[in-house]
Amino acid sequence: MNAAGATGKIRKKIMSTELTTSVQKTSYCLGLDVGMSMKRLPIELDTDALLAGMLDMLKDTPPKVSREEFSQLMEELQKTLKSKQESAAKDAGAGNVAAGAAYMAENAKKDGVTVTASGLQVEIIEAGAGAQPQATDTVRVHYSGKLLNGQEFDSSYSRGEPAEFPLNQVIAGWTEGLQLLKVGGKARLTIPPELAYGAQGAGNVIGPNSTLVFEVELLAVV
Repeated sequence: MNAAGATGKIRKKIMSTELTTSVQKTSYCLGLDVGMSMKRLPIELDTDALLAGMLDMLKDTPPKVSREEFSQLMEELQKTLKSKQESAAKDAGAGNVAAGAAYMAENAKKDGVTVTASGLQVEIIEAGAGAQPQATDTVRVHYSGKLLNGQEFDSSYSRGEPAEFPLNQVIAGWTEGLQLLKVGGKARLTIPPELAYGAQGAGNVIGPNSTLVFEVELLAVV
């Protein structure tokens, strides 16, 4: 029997496996996790060959490729993945720039929205009557941050406690925007990417060149 036929028989056996023990269920969950990771890869995969490679490794069967070929193929794979990721990020960034520009153009027309020289858009929701911070001050705030699609990516309200930080150690849009508030005040800050996280984005949620919308309440200058 050739390798493909053997792998096919093993695959049929695996597909019919019943999960009756804790070890079987845990093993199956690990398989799901590996499969989920593989499914995210932006490349074509041969599932039979993938399964064969996993089985060979788990059963200490001699590999069907040489060590040199393995290293070469994995190096090529890494290059391909990096190229595809960079291309996807570039496309996403361009889309975010266009979406952000359109959103900010419309938002700037709203009553009560002020556009600063840097491009920051500020809408004062509550004026406040307390002290006004400087860039070197530490402030205590409540805030929520959202993407243009309304997805919330951060919120001190959700955590149930305000945040404290020096104004000169946050994104430029915050440093500028908070200085326009007085204690007790609340504002909506629409921050273009150059005053936020720029082309690199932040984490898995804030993509490259994302325009961000924050509602910020200045509680104290500490």
